Amino acid sequence: MSEPSRLLERIETGFGRDARAGKAASVSALPLDGPASRQVSAQPASGARSALSYVSLALLGLVASGLVLVVGMTAGFHLFAAAIAAAGVVGALLLAVEAIRAFDSVPVSDEVERDQDWHRSETSALLSTIHDALGDLAIMRGMDGKIVHANAVFHQVCGRSDVRGMACGALGLSFEPKAAPNHYLVRIAAAEGVRLFDWHDVIARDPASGKLMRHSIARDVTEEARAAREREAARRRAEEASQAKSRLLATVSHEIRTPLSGILGMSHLLGQTRLSSEQQNYLAGMQQSGHALVQLVEDLIDFSSLSAGRFQFRPSRQDPRGVIESVVEMLSNRAHEKGIEIGATVSVDVPALMAFDAARLRQVLFNVIGNAVKFTEVGGVFVSADTIEDCVRIRIDDTGPGMSPDDLKRIFEEFEQAGNDEQRAKGTGLGLAISRRIMQACGGSLTAASAPGRGSRFEIRLPLAEIEAIASERRSTLAGSHVLVMAPDGPASAALAATIATLGGRCHRATTLAAAQHVLADVQAGGAPLTDVIVDHRHAQQYEQLLALQPAIVRLEVRRTYLINPEERNSHPVNQMDGYEAWLIRPLREKSLIEVLLGRLKGIEKRDAINDNRPVLREEPVVEPVRRPGHGILLAEDDPINALIIRTLLQRSGHAVQLVSDFAGVAETLRAPAGNALPELLVTDLNMPGGDGLSMMRHIRNDEAIRSLPRLPVIVLTSDIREDMRDRLLAAGADVVLAKPADPQVLTSEIARLLRKR
Repeated sequence: MSEPSRLLERIETGFGRDARAGKAASVSALPLDGPASRQVSAQPASGARSALSYVSLALLGLVASGLVLVVGMTAGFHLFAAAIAAAGVVGALLLAVEAIRAFDSVPVSDEVERDQDWHRSETSALLSTIHDALGDLAIMRGMDGKIVHANAVFHQVCGRSDVRGMACGALGLSFEPKAAPNHYLVRIAAAEGVRLFDWHDVIARDPASGKLMRHSIARDVTEEARAAREREAARRRAEEASQAKSRLLATVSHEIRTPLSGILGMSHLLGQTRLSSEQQNYLAGMQQSGHALVQLVEDLIDFSSLSAGRFQFRPSRQDPRGVIESVVEMLSNRAHEKGIEIGATVSVDVPALMAFDAARLRQVLFNVIGNAVKFTEVGGVFVSADTIEDCVRIRIDDTGPGMSPDDLKRIFEEFEQAGNDEQRAKGTGLGLAISRRIMQACGGSLTAASAPGRGSRFEIRLPLAEIEAIASERRSTLAGSHVLVMAPDGPASAALAATIATLGGRCHRATTLAAAQHVLADVQAGGAPLTDVIVDHRHAQQYEQLLALQPAIVRLEVRRTYLINPEERNSHPVNQMDGYEAWLIRPLREKSLIEVLLGRLKGIEKRDAINDNRPVLREEPVVEPVRRPGHGILLAEDDPINALIIRTLLQRSGHAVQLVSDFAGVAETLRAPAGNALPELLVTDLNMPGGDGLSMMRHIRNDEAIRSLPRLPVIVLTSDIREDMRDRLLAAGADVVLAKPADPQVLTSEIARLLRKR
């Protein structure tokens, strides 16, 4: 039976009609020896005495009136005596009426008092029954603290059969005041242990006795208090675990990044020596593996920062088109090694400049597009961008195996992966989870749709902010271009055609020789003249066949452009163009395509090693470094491998380098007497023996202020890539903070920039 049902049953049992009749009889039979009984019985006695007084006065009035009438008549005052006698008779009659009313009111007052007493008794019993059913304590005490009444639950909790006349302290109740008045936390030592009660007092006057009484109601909160303690303990454990995780990740990050700096730094120096082609390939693989390990460490740090709510964005006005193209280019080598295509197109509606965190968007794109490349074995990956509902929408479509509904539900969870065992072994399952959290944190979204055997589509939405208006002429940049593209059907040719179309041009994709012949037939029949022919290197033989079948093509004034993979570029001599005006590299850059189709770019397109996603290792002669004037650079690094790498890098850039291995050495070098040569710049590790980087930075700046020294530029190298650490270092006086392993080009460029400012 439920608690409300039991309550209703108890109320019906105690306050039904039969019980009510019984209580009325018992109330009428109450003894009258108590204070309330004496007060009730005193009222009828007082009424009877008043009635007798009225009767006595009436009789006296009649006697007095008779005497006045007799005396007056005897004395001859007939009229006066008659008036006085009449007045006396009227007064006696009025007194007789009041006596009758007093006698009639005696049973009525007794009935009212009995009804009021019954109502008070019934109300008190009802409240006591309700509190018993709810398990609450209900007691009434006098102002002296003695218990006058207590319900059954109070007796049960205290283990007593009758507590009347006892004080709460004698029963073992301990009161702890709360902030609100008359509100306490009460501890009661029960048989099953200490129980906690939320206790409220109300002081009110008892209507029966007229005395002030303290009414108390309390509810058992033992379980709630226990649950609250457990929640607090769990919260503290979670905070301690989070702090321990942060410390662990910071330590692991530092311990991994330090040897990684040595590996990548040494490979960079090795790449500047004479190597055979086979050695160059081995070195490129080693560098790619090193950068992959750096990415894994950064994913772990990002996951920790997102979980702890310490993730920060640094938006700036950037070109989203360049970010998308650079990521696609970086991943193109992976795609081409697997024999699949990758291409990207950006609609003209996407603004040239908008506010977003380029580094975080690049990270998300690298994770999502990288996954698409990893899981696609046939076909390719197509990346497209446009605008919709005040957002930039980036779609990544692949022709991979697709995902089941179960896989689709969990791919955004931490440490969850789809695919077979071999594919799962290539990652940690954090990339997509981190990417979705990043997009949600910046107000965007990352979603996925897929079906087995039909590939997958991932969609990124980035809110438009501080956009630059799109120039109207951009929509007609290639309005005069009519292009024939001879290439296999796939993402590369689809991206090329879409880019030409969005810029106002016309494009025909010919995936077969017959399709190319059909396009040429339309042109010769009076259609719009062709301006360009773009030939994929895989269809070069088909183009030669087309020239043999259609010699008239030679007479057409069309530009011929060759489209190759970056891997194919190095196998062709630079001066051998094979009759083509220009060579473009897949995946295409929009800017390069425009330059070629407008006739402003000829020859072979050149790209840097970063965008090709692999180093171009040339055999370069050893060149003696050019010594730069100045007092040199102070390098503070305790790891001998990293010290050797940075020292060699700086010396090859022409700088004199002084090396110290702890903070004491830094302080000693900078405390040189006045007139002695001080270093021009300090490159220091954050964590070394003899102190910490933050304290050293503050000491350097304070010493400069005291001694009126010029400001010393400081570059800090650290494995702690948290944003708050970077901000603290900059606030302490650092000029530049670089994460380990520091990119050699970035480090040398920052040194050059700071030295120019001196």
